[in-house]
Amino acid sequence: MRLLLVEDDRELAEALAAALARRGMSSDHAATADDALLMLGAARYSAVVLDLGLPDADGLDVLRTLRSRQDPVPVVILTARGDTAARIGGLDHGADDYLAKPFDVEELVARLRAVLRRQGGFAGAELTVGNVRFDSVARELTVEGRGVTLSARELELVDLLLKRPGRVVVKALIEDQLFGLSETLGSNAVEVYVHRLRRKLEQAGASVVIETIRGVGYMLRAAA
Repeated sequence: MRLLLVEDDRELAEALAAALARRGMSSDHAATADDALLMLGAARYSAVVLDLGLPDADGLDVLRTLRSRQDPVPVVILTARGDTAARIGGLDHGADDYLAKPFDVEELVARLRAVLRRQGGFAGAELTVGNVRFDSVARELTVEGRGVTLSARELELVDLLLKRPGRVVVKALIEDQLFGLSETLGSNAVEVYVHRLRRKLEQAGASVVIETIRGVGYMLRAAA
């Protein structure tokens, strides 16, 4: 999954992004309300972690804008405003959860997983197709019980595909989740990672195939 961190404290944002990455959650960072709305309009995110004290607007303005345009992306508010009235205000404006600073990263991760489960975006820890099993919490892939070593982006890719077995995952979504908006992509960046993942699955004896749907994206299914 790829998250958007909306936080004006760059040091905190970088530390939080690193902590989330260690737990299998990649992220982009926006330091202002304007940047956040631009990025949310340009890419698909699994969830938003939203600070309220932004330099150009109140974070609630970002939340109100999202909900006014019928954007259902889950939003967890993360802010120093911890009083009851502030919590109620954030939830009433459409936040899915509210966590006051200082906070524990494990609690934030647990809350993100909870809101994603409610939204249907995080079906559970274990994904299985054929003889392939992926533990999306431990970030471990096994084939017939044997571990398969994957890079961070290969793990993101197999997570995307295994959550949608037999369905096409469009290339644009793969680009958003693997690379976000912070990197310049080569024209065949996605193809390279698909090829690497396909080769590793074949070498491990996986009973799944990754089909290329030309001009659209990719689909993982159990082998015939």
